[in-house]
Amino acid sequence: MSTSLRVYQSFQHISNRIGDALPPLVLRLILAWEFGEAGYEKLMGSNWFADVSFPFPFSLLPPEASWHIATWFELGGAALLVLGLATRFISLSLIILTIVAIAAVHWPAEWHSLRELLTGYRIIDENSDGLGNYKLPLLYIVMFLPLLFRGAGTFSLDHLLQRRLFK
Repeated sequence: MSTSLRVYQSFQHISNRIGDALPPLVLRLILAWEFGEAGYEKLMGSNWFADVSFPFPFSLLPPEASWHIATWFELGGAALLVLGLATRFISLSLIILTIVAIAAVHWPAEWHSLRELLTGYRIIDENSDGLGNYKLPLLYIVMFLPLLFRGAGTFSLDHLLQRRLFK
């Protein structure tokens, strides 16, 4: 075997080990920060959910219940993401919460063409044109997908429990 092939295989082995540990940790920490901050703002703020029209079946819940559910899923989910505990469950839960937020708050109020819908793919609605601002929540969903399908990674309680329970 040539030296360059051995060097490449060595690099590939090291990068695979780092790839199993570092990217999931970074994703978990960034998402924990974002959702923890949102939950903290809800905890310290006043309930504005009464002014929001939630999609079915979430519209069946009173706004106060929705407010508390969102607050505690964001705060609890952030803590569990930092620890890397129940990561797949929390990822799915926060994806659902984010989809509801997109549908209730970030999606265009009304759109008549694909061009108008794509106009809502932005961080904020600077023009107040009602065409939405769903870019950031959509990016959060995409960031959750590796955690949902691959798990929390090596630096997590999920990984530690998996190794201890299923030797």
